[in-house]
Amino acid sequence: MSPLYFGSMTWNMFGIRPFLMLCAMLPLLAACAQFPGFGRSAQPDADTTVRAPDSDTARPEARAGRSPVSTLGQAGLRPEALDQVSAEERAAALAPAAAGAQPLGETLAALGSPAQSGLWLQTGLVASVTQGRVELLDGSASLRVELRPSGAAAGSGSQLSLSAFNSLGLPLTQLVRLRVFAQ
Repeated sequence: MSPLYFGSMTWNMFGIRPFLMLCAMLPLLAACAQFPGFGRSAQPDADTTVRAPDSDTARPEARAGRSPVSTLGQAGLRPEALDQVSAEERAAALAPAAAGAQPLGETLAALGSPAQSGLWLQTGLVASVTQGRVELLDGSASLRVELRPSGAAAGSGSQLSLSAFNSLGLPLTQLVRLRVFAQ
């Protein structure tokens, strides 16, 4: 086989052969789409019927002695049941702010772990556990909380306790913007 000359490039027939074979095979590959099972799902037969499960259908059974909701109770737990803050603690936390609070910044807070009780904000605005206060941006409510370090950067968001969400009257699914103060 002699090489083909195209300008200053030399192409060997063995180098171009796979390309030419591919070009020849593409129409054949496209034609495969016309057959059932190639490229699209086959249509079911007209005599195929779909049946609903009946009493003879095997179903999973619960393990003896355990209910799937035995740890939560039959109706499950409401968020209020996980709120362990007493009315006196809540009233003290909602008391007006003392003068001299140092502003730390603003944060966007989501609901923290309901398993951790108390009034707290886990945030990157502090490096150690300290007492502080959070305030809604519109100033409609504020709450004294324990500020806990999250280990994240200051602008990475925060987590607010379930009790704090309830004390501020916020929906649990809401992301809330807060001003944070150290006391």
